[in-house]
Amino acid sequence: MGQSESVLILGGTGQAGTGAAALLRQWHPALPLTIAGRDIDRARRVADELGAATAATIDLRRGDLGLPADRRYSAVVAALWDDRLHGLRFAQHRGLPYLSISSGLVDIAPEVVAGAQRANAAPILVASHYCAGAVVLAALHSARRFDRIDAIRISAVLDELDTGGPAGTADLQRWSTATSAGLVRRDGVFTWVTGPDAQADVRRTDGTGLPGQSIAILDVTSLALATDAPDVRFDFAVGESAGRRRGEPASFEVRIDLEGAGPGGAPIRRSRYLVHPAGQRPMTATGIALGVERLLGLRGEAVAPGIHTPETLLDPAYAVERMTETGAYFIGAPGDS
Repeated sequence: MGQSESVLILGGTGQAGTGAAALLRQWHPALPLTIAGRDIDRARRVADELGAATAATIDLRRGDLGLPADRRYSAVVAALWDDRLHGLRFAQHRGLPYLSISSGLVDIAPEVVAGAQRANAAPILVASHYCAGAVVLAALHSARRFDRIDAIRISAVLDELDTGGPAGTADLQRWSTATSAGLVRRDGVFTWVTGPDAQADVRRTDGTGLPGQSIAILDVTSLALATDAPDVRFDFAVGESAGRRRGEPASFEVRIDLEGAGPGGAPIRRSRYLVHPAGQRPMTATGIALGVERLLGLRGEAVAPGIHTPETLLDPAYAVERMTETGAYFIGAPGDS
């Protein structure tokens, strides 16, 4: 990768894009970055703060994204919803790695089909998981002491003041419009659940509960297929986080419950909270930055063309190490053994 080839971050002025760019700059000071958005002045401010970065305006309605034909890039990151898939096509035509975070389980079909139709064009990292795959990787890190996993339950609280800006709010609205059903794996079968079956009591770190529900999210499929766990569920609640209840900023909190067997077949259970006092933004930024680092071959071997998910490319232990560097930490939850 030459110095003239920069990582093109579509939506680079939004919360996810700016956070990921800041981490990439911290991890790889010489990595060229292009902050692309609709507001060139805002993009320039972000680029100037980063250093070794340029600003660009983009038009997602155009196949060339409205970018100069002579500009060269090393990867394309869609830190917003690539609704016309012009960002993906731009990457495929140029053989560039592509990462997306906003499609969600209900919207990935066009990406998957586009990737299948041109399977050898470029590596595509489908990272439309919670926090761009950070929670999946944290759960797999917690699962390392198990010989067999029978059940996984993820319970996430998203503070209503921490939805990620206008783009994040729009994503949540779009996903809820597509389906109000949740996707679970039950007795080995991926099943849609609605009504009472979908409802859940989601517990915050302070022990208080919020009404939540099972949602359709890629974390369910990634965790189920990575661990062979026959029962997997992801419950989600929007409300006041434990951090804000204490008078502090909105916090990120996800409970990870694992049940299974350890060496010799002895039953074990692990229940922990993954917490970040600064909310979901640094977690999402870490998920994106880890994916970009890996796609560029800055850590690990080169990524082959095709469709990938975070758990197929990233080492959970390394991912958790990077999360903790940003201020994330684990605490025990009731029921941990």
